Amino acid sequence: MGKQVFQGCYTTEASGEEGFVVFLIGMRINKWRAVHQWLPVLRAMPPMIKELYTYKDKGFLEMENFFTGRTVLLLQYWKSEEALLAYARGEKHRKAWKKFYQLAGDTEEVGIYHETYLQKPGQYESIYGNMPKFGLAKAIGHTKINPQTVSARRRLNRHG
Repeated sequence: MGKQVFQGCYTTEASGEEGFVVFLIGMRINKWRAVHQWLPVLRAMPPMIKELYTYKDKGFLEMENFFTGRTVLLLQYWKSEEALLAYARGEKHRKAWKKFYQLAGDTEEVGIYHETYLQKPGQYESIYGNMPKFGLAKAIGHTKINPQTVSARRRLNRHG
């Protein structure tokens, strides 16, 4: 999260006619004692995260990281499905995927997951109160709530 807190209520800036992609990816440690299985999966993440921030000109927008107990979650925002899929076909990601299946693909010690959501204009809304830029606001920008964006319904209708 950013350091500057924006006092008051904000919403994300309208992205015109274009949508965006929300991508959730992560891992789950199913057996803590199987460090040899899950640690390589965990270690594969930082180089790919670093690479993503060099991929901004190719469609990666922003990311938030979460770690709770056994689960790691990376919440990512992309300009398009095509940009996300192009990254997935890249060398670093393909190598990590291949290594995962070599080490843990047929075991139950560690799991991986991803979910992809294609967001169309008018099918999302957001509000942030007394927050640093976070999530979608960090990805596409934010603007102060005004009479046209004061309610969730109004925020949804302004995109369409």
